[in-house]
Amino acid sequence: MARNLCDIRLLLVAAAAAFIFIQIRLFSTQSEYADRMAAAVSETVFPRIECVESESRCTSQMRLLIDQISMQQEKIVSLEEANKLQDEERAQLKNLVRDLERKGLQSIVSKEKEPVAAVVIMACNRPDYLQRTIESILKYQSAVASKFPLFVSQDGTNPDVKSKALSYSQLTYMQHLDFEPVQTERPGELIAYYKIARHYKWALDELFIKNNFGRVIILEDDMEIAPDFFDYFEATATLLDKDKTIMAVSSWNDNGQVQFVHDPRALYRSDFFPGLGWMLSKSIWDELSPKWPKAYWDDWVRLKEVHKDRQFIRPEICRTYNFGEHGSSMGQFFKQYLEPIKLNDVHVDWKSMDLAYLMEDKYLSYFAKIVSDAKPAYGADAVLKAFNIDGDVRIQYNDQADFERIARQFGVFEEWKDGIPRTAYKGVVVFRHQTHRRIFLLGPDSPRLLGIEHV
Repeated sequence: MARNLCDIRLLLVAAAAAFIFIQIRLFSTQSEYADRMAAAVSETVFPRIECVESESRCTSQMRLLIDQISMQQEKIVSLEEANKLQDEERAQLKNLVRDLERKGLQSIVSKEKEPVAAVVIMACNRPDYLQRTIESILKYQSAVASKFPLFVSQDGTNPDVKSKALSYSQLTYMQHLDFEPVQTERPGELIAYYKIARHYKWALDELFIKNNFGRVIILEDDMEIAPDFFDYFEATATLLDKDKTIMAVSSWNDNGQVQFVHDPRALYRSDFFPGLGWMLSKSIWDELSPKWPKAYWDDWVRLKEVHKDRQFIRPEICRTYNFGEHGSSMGQFFKQYLEPIKLNDVHVDWKSMDLAYLMEDKYLSYFAKIVSDAKPAYGADAVLKAFNIDGDVRIQYNDQADFERIARQFGVFEEWKDGIPRTAYKGVVVFRHQTHRRIFLLGPDSPRLLGIEHV
């Protein structure tokens, strides 16, 4: 019984030892397995972690690269826009250069397109006269408006004149307001002549100096014009520019009454200023303006000290007609000299005409020849003899009184100004008579001035 108990104890000890050994082995195996698992985990998990970190770095680098590319693209877009702007600016500059070149070329070529002359109607207080004048001018000016811009210059405040002028869109209105009292130089003088002189100076200063026109044609508010009025002045403008011995060009002939004219193409030089529709240049006005007279401006221009031996171009047949019976001159000479004036009604192709014969270097010999070719008539009855001579006739007068006597017999103007008869050139007055032949009245010095030895 005791042995069996001992055996059991031994078995128990052996079993315990075996159990302990198995536990130790199991623990060892578990430790080894744990180490292997740790190693396996280490081999599998940590590379994944490194890969994740690497991927994060790659993503970060990729984003950085994308940002850099985006920035570069923005710079490229900005440069492209800048380049586009530069291209547009270059195109604009090219267009500007072309425009400037075209304008420069036009400024050279377009001198022909510049106005030939401004046309100004001098008005005061006659609205009905003004309307008649404007209507006459517009009848022919509309076709050449760019060459001859039209102005009306009113002296004073007459409301009807102002309203009438402003009713025409084809013209520019100017108004001269001068309230300074007029002091006449001699008792009994009309102040109207002083006001007229002031108005003329103001209006011509406005057109020549303020508006810088190269030429101006002056008309009055009681004039009608001929159909070739503008062609005539355009053709003679060249003469005015080239020949500095020509002071002005006029459309008027004092001896232009119907019985004394014939040839619509005939033009003359004259030492006597005709006025009544005349054109002058800016250079002449620059000379006259500073010394413009207080009154009687037209007679002042006729003084030798003013015109200084320069001449005026005039037609044989007038290109203006003065219908102003009522005005500041009180109708002086109207019935005898103004009403019978012939206004040209024949078309003249002035553009095709050679007017070089009117230049100073040619005209003297041209005029001398036609005077010397005329047949002389002598004696106290020279006028009577002239009626019986075929062809052109020349009659010599001795002095002013003798001229007035002869002129009175023919019916032409007798008046002189500062030693010069109306219409005269070198003392010679020419007009037509009867069968359209020319009559030449020669002064005592005319043959010498013309270089004619025998008359």
